[in-house]
Amino acid sequence: MSGAYQRAQRSCSAPSDYLFVGRRNNASQRAWQQKRRNECKNLREIGKTVGKTHSSIQRVINNYTSSKSIISKPHSGRPSKLTLREKRYVFKSICLNPRLSASQIANDIRERFKKLFMKIHTIRKILKKAGYHGRVAHKKLHISAVNRQKRLDFANEHVNKPPQFWEKVLFSDESKFCIFGIKGRKLVLRKQGTALEKENLVPKVKHGGDGVMVWGCRAANVVGRLTFIDSTLNHMGYINILKENLKQGEQDLNLGDDFWLQQDNDPKHTAHNVELWLLYNIKNQLRSPPQSPDLNPIEHLWNLLERKIGQHPITSK
Repeated sequence: MSGAYQRAQRSCSAPSDYLFVGRRNNASQRAWQQKRRNECKNLREIGKTVGKTHSSIQRVINNYTSSKSIISKPHSGRPSKLTLREKRYVFKSICLNPRLSASQIANDIRERFKKLFMKIHTIRKILKKAGYHGRVAHKKLHISAVNRQKRLDFANEHVNKPPQFWEKVLFSDESKFCIFGIKGRKLVLRKQGTALEKENLVPKVKHGGDGVMVWGCRAANVVGRLTFIDSTLNHMGYINILKENLKQGEQDLNLGDDFWLQQDNDPKHTAHNVELWLLYNIKNQLRSPPQSPDLNPIEHLWNLLERKIGQHPITSK
């Protein structure tokens, strides 16, 4: 016999007309009377007799043992318009297609479960209670399945590389710095109604103002050379930059001849002439997969330089 039933026996005898208010009145009464008449039977046998599961029988006994009452507690609030099965269908629909609207789900419920008076507000309340809220979707570059696999293979290949490997990598990249104006947002502390006052504005000029383009490189703990680019950079100009700076940068940073060159997949980096020059002059290349995220640590250096430039007041004169 279960522990709950033994506690019920020690407490007091329940009335023979033991009832619960609700849809399980008869089942609860039969379960308790059958338990009293057949003390040698377990909960599963009683459940088979009255057509209920053993957990339902145990719940009936526990309720009486704890409350000493034959009346069920009243339900709080109005009953839900949707059954558990219908709610599961709503959540499954959202998981399969998060772009569905509440009106589309309501129409689907009306057709599938023959609920003609299903309101959109009911669906919204159920979704909100479950933690679903309407939000604007972020826009991200579409990546094909082939490129996703290439990115995963690259990550698995290099995730366990030792620190000695990364100390031999020469990271390179180009960046443009605006001489006038600030890229991105600038926060100011102001009061309401003072947005257009001069001290709360960020000045700018037509066509974005002037700027300077640079090429730079760095190793794990050392900064390499910085080269200014005076004109539009194409694949031939990029080859000249590599000729003038790679070997010298290798000596300055003490990388040795077996260093690895890392660059992104910019069109001028992957041009045929550039590939041929690198093939005959650079032993090792750390090739990034297509559509790979820009994880080059030199981006942190560019960010620091841009913030330093923004600290200096620059005029249009």
